[in-house]
Amino acid sequence: MRDWHPATISDTAPAADGLTDLVLDIQGTPLVGTHAHPGQYVRLRLPGQEEGLFAIASPPDPQGTQWEFLLKDGSPLPDALIRLTPGARVEVTRPEGKGFPMERARGHDLLLFATGSGISPIRSVIASIRRDREAYGRVTLYFGARTPSAFAYSDELHEWEAGSVRVVRTVSQPGASGWQGLTGYVQAHLGEESVEGAVAFLCGQSEMVQGVKATLQARGMPRTDIHLNY
Repeated sequence: MRDWHPATISDTAPAADGLTDLVLDIQGTPLVGTHAHPGQYVRLRLPGQEEGLFAIASPPDPQGTQWEFLLKDGSPLPDALIRLTPGARVEVTRPEGKGFPMERARGHDLLLFATGSGISPIRSVIASIRRDREAYGRVTLYFGARTPSAFAYSDELHEWEAGSVRVVRTVSQPGASGWQGLTGYVQAHLGEESVEGAVAFLCGQSEMVQGVKATLQARGMPRTDIHLNY
């Protein structure tokens, strides 16, 4: 039997085209301190809606009373959550999943790959790394979105780069946007990046995950060094 706990919407805000930030207040619940590993996810539900899985976008914090999420619109539960106003109640479970193996990455270069809303658990990873940046080698984020206006956390990218996280963005459908940056698949932009001794964390559509896995393994990265968050 799964335990559900009441939590309160603190805030919602547009994050990018088709994406919305949601902040959940868990103060006073047994959930405080239960988020242990970046990449973990919870179940959310509302009356009359099927429950859904959502990755926590904020880093683990033993004393933290707020969890952040990135909602992709176009499905009944995310759409209903997006319409809620601060103070509304939501039911939530304890975090699930193994998350990303941060200890495995310590002392190594780290390659992060995310597309679309898959950036949310990777954001949790980056925030955790920045708390202890010297424990890791080079960190590079390969971040793909459908259009230039579909990058979530675009206002944080300069902060990540200032914290010694290299960010490589690529767009699959630039259209008439005037986008001057990279286009195509994220794995197409590894360039001469060395994967020797590196560890990779991936989150995004299955096609991207399979493509990145194949590319990294062809470059010599063992399967055991390529990690998903579930």
